[in-house]
Amino acid sequence: MARSSTRPTSRDVAHAAGVSQAAVSLVLGDKWRGRVSEATAERVREAARALDYRPNLAARNLRLGRTRTVLLVVPALTTEFFAGVYTGAARVAAQHGFGVVLYPSPEGIGPARDPFASAQAALDGVLASSMAADALTAIRGDRLPLVMLDSDPTASPGAATVNLDIADGIRQVTDHLLGLGHRRILHLAADVPSWTFEARARALATRLTTSPGTELSTARAPISIEGARTATEAALTTPGPRPTAILCDDDKLAAGAYKAARRLGLRIPDDISVTGLDDLALATALDPELTTVHLDAELFGERGMHALLAVLEGRKPHGGDIPVHLVLRGSTAPPRAPRD
Repeated sequence: MARSSTRPTSRDVAHAAGVSQAAVSLVLGDKWRGRVSEATAERVREAARALDYRPNLAARNLRLGRTRTVLLVVPALTTEFFAGVYTGAARVAAQHGFGVVLYPSPEGIGPARDPFASAQAALDGVLASSMAADALTAIRGDRLPLVMLDSDPTASPGAATVNLDIADGIRQVTDHLLGLGHRRILHLAADVPSWTFEARARALATRLTTSPGTELSTARAPISIEGARTATEAALTTPGPRPTAILCDDDKLAAGAYKAARRLGLRIPDDISVTGLDDLALATALDPELTTVHLDAELFGERGMHALLAVLEGRKPHGGDIPVHLVLRGSTAPPRAPRD
């Protein structure tokens, strides 16, 4: 017999499985546990597969007043880090029947246009990086269920905050440099008004206060290779003893530091050590390969989306920062003995 061209309904699934339509709704909506048996749930799933039944999600969401869509607000996609965050967030969202709209703030940070006629009507929730937090006001995202990434947990506008353990990452890389014998360290800091970069500077300063005889200088640069090169050249040609190591807020800044060092005739790591933070693909493209701190971007996105789903369901998200770890490569070595 030829298959009917009429789209199968939940009533057809219920009839095939020998259950009520309510049971079909519970099983296919993944709300059956404690209400129907495992055997009944599997019978419903088998019937749905055999009939090639697909729930009408648009109609269901309209009834529930939900779109099952969330917005991920990030800085401009200038590195693959936030692409990894999106990948992790979208993977978890898809597992729960949600879609993710990626919205990079046009200028990287600061206000952004509302991409919707009304974000509140078009979205169920928002996941946002602190670097793009100002965009939330423009899209009224702060009036929706909100989870912040890489943000101050004591002053977050969101219902929850998910962070990487950036402070520990800075401590790890600082301890590595100190262990090699470096005492004059240049912090090549991202010139971006964001909690995550402020946290890096605080962690570095705090760690060095416990290590007598160290000298810390700071150069600020936009997150660009040329901006970092210019700032590093200026810092390394300032009168006085030259730093023996450069600790960079991210790998792109480290690439700029490499260019500056080579313009000044300095060899890495013989004359100066350089470290990054992120562990982007760029880290292994540099020569020598970059010692840096690995941040798991996809896990970060996954944890952020799990937290937002918990908020949407009225549950308390799991706490705790995501661990990070130092990756040792060829850009660091003990400082050279001073020449007489």
